[in-house]
Amino acid sequence: MTNTEQATTTVKQLRRTRGDKKMIFGVCDGIAQYLGVDANLVRIVFVAGIFAGIALPIYAAAWILVPEED
Repeated sequence: MTNTEQATTTVKQLRRTRGDKKMIFGVCDGIAQYLGVDANLVRIVFVAGIFAGIALPIYAAAWILVPEED
């Protein structure tokens, strides 16, 4: 890789969103931005996960472990 290629390569980082985009803690929107999908789709998956009993612990862990965007 040349220096020019290295300078243009960006690393995706999972971050919780801030401001107008977030609904509760910004976890779903941050995951959606990282995956490149619509945030509402991620929210629907989390709601379905709540009924399955697995989403709340995952959401809480993401809220605690994923840093907020700058």
